[in-house]
Amino acid sequence: MRGAAVWGVRGAAGLLTVAGLGHTLWNGIVEPGTALVFGTLITLGELARRDQGTGHPAEGADRRPAPLGSAGALAYALLGQNAGQPTHHGVLQIVAVVVAAALAGIVPHIARGRGPAVDHVARRVLTVTFAAVCFQPLYNSGRLEDRIGQGPYVVLFLLCLLGLTALCDAVLAAALAGARTGWPYGPLLRDELRAQLGIGSAICATGVVMALGAAVAGLWALPVFCVPLLLTQMSFHRITAIRTTYRQTITSLARATEIAGYTPAGHSRRVAALSCAVGRELGLSERELTVLEYAALMHDIGQLSLVDPVPAGATAELPAAEARRIAELGGEVARQTGVPAEVAVVVERQADPYREQPVAARIVRAVNAYEDLTGQAGGSRHPGGSLAALERLRLGTGHDYQPEVVECLARVLARGGRDRVVPVPPG
Repeated sequence: MRGAAVWGVRGAAGLLTVAGLGHTLWNGIVEPGTALVFGTLITLGELARRDQGTGHPAEGADRRPAPLGSAGALAYALLGQNAGQPTHHGVLQIVAVVVAAALAGIVPHIARGRGPAVDHVARRVLTVTFAAVCFQPLYNSGRLEDRIGQGPYVVLFLLCLLGLTALCDAVLAAALAGARTGWPYGPLLRDELRAQLGIGSAICATGVVMALGAAVAGLWALPVFCVPLLLTQMSFHRITAIRTTYRQTITSLARATEIAGYTPAGHSRRVAALSCAVGRELGLSERELTVLEYAALMHDIGQLSLVDPVPAGATAELPAAEARRIAELGGEVARQTGVPAEVAVVVERQADPYREQPVAARIVRAVNAYEDLTGQAGGSRHPGGSLAALERLRLGTGHDYQPEVVECLARVLARGGRDRVVPVPPG
């Protein structure tokens, strides 16, 4: 089913691409100057793309957009006039120009081994086609002017149309991400819609302004309207770089327990990766997943205060009072590092009864116990360890572990276990 969704999106985009290129080659390019200007704008937007992300497990490869290219493609799809003169390019030519320009801008990235996925181009084709199909036939037939005139209602119509286009893009992105990761569709769609409120709203607004500006002032207006989006893109990249550095710092700090010999190598990263998979299964938002990941990375940091290390770093078998003491010390250490307050709360409450814990603490406690019980911490997994560990967790659902978290963990493991969990890269 998931593979069918991916191939359906790619197939639809491929058919539109073939139809657009074939129609344009057969009939020639209408208004080639306009097509060249918008094609160049889209190509430059793709060239300005930076394949940079935070490395968060919830972040897909297509979440790092090319804002200028996307805005230019939408503007061309919504272009009705050029300096007061009607335009006559159709939907199929729009598809051809967008695909050719996007591919031209992507080639250098592919040559460096950092090109975007095929799904990125497929989404671009389908969303631009959706906007063009909704606008161009109405405009070229004159029905748009007859029904809403040339006043502010045109702007309102374009904004509503771009809102629907953004919704279409979010639906496609969530479907492709769900097929790629196996995560639930609902939370993915919610995260995509929230992402549209950020850089997505800037892209849509710039696309409308470009189309309206070109209609009045001509193509010379395009460079002027590109400047705000370029500044937004620069700010977006800077924020992303800061988040990446911050996450790498937390990952390095979490390794302190491994370097000091309190926990086995890779334990915190395994707990973080599996916790994020369980959190996604439970439907946590991306912000909640970020808090969960940071807390899971730092969940053992309280062991640095111990004089005698816990054998193999396994805290699941400790007495409740000792486990809570280590967790509270970990919360104090986390606060001193400057992490968000929610992270410190999760760390210090991971050993409490689950009814008194926030959701993230319930997940960390169950996943950490699973790691300890299966022998992953010590590197020696006993026969039937996974099933035996899950049974131990189920027996503790009356007080220590939330039943829903344990069952989500079981489903994640049943889908392929660790092979299905997106790894958390080392700092």
